[in-house]
Amino acid sequence: MDTARIAAALIELVNFDSTAAGTLPEGWKAGVTGGGSPRWSVERDATAPSAPNVLRQSGRGAFPWCVNGASIADGFVEVKFKSVSGREDQAGGVVWRWKDGDNYYVARANALENNVSLYYTERGSRKTIRYVDAPVAGGAWHTLRVEFLGTHIKVSLDGVARIELDDAHIRAAGAVGVWTKADSVTLFDDFRFGAAPPR
Repeated sequence: MDTARIAAALIELVNFDSTAAGTLPEGWKAGVTGGGSPRWSVERDATAPSAPNVLRQSGRGAFPWCVNGASIADGFVEVKFKSVSGREDQAGGVVWRWKDGDNYYVARANALENNVSLYYTERGSRKTIRYVDAPVAGGAWHTLRVEFLGTHIKVSLDGVARIELDDAHIRAAGAVGVWTKADSVTLFDDFRFGAAPPR
């Protein structure tokens, strides 16, 4: 991984505090892969790492997602998330190189399973690349970060690298955003991303 290129990325931050409660941030869109009724909205939350607002997913769907209008091929995406509840899943994730609701990469942490996973979604079908055991406490804030350059991907949870490998399924630029699964009620805050400068 060319850490110098990642470090040189121009960082953009979305903390959701300038967005009216009950709406989505300007330029963001929400949907679901595989059907369901996700419910994404900015809400006030006293536990927010950067108060007062968070982005909350409280509906249900196979794989709900919410992305912004960026287009990044190489760079990083990072978010703070908290799993609030979910009987089936308690997942919080990030997506990148998002082409549409059926084609993108996703890394997620799951508080019910205590693991971190890396997938690619192609034509609406999610494919596992790797998963590893990792402590993911429910009801607590965590930081999930992915760095991606060419085929190289590095996934970190709370500052600890958990997955690092090469994968070439999705190469071109795409949007970045956040993701959940099934009945997960998840909060997100301090969404950061950046495009690595060209070589």
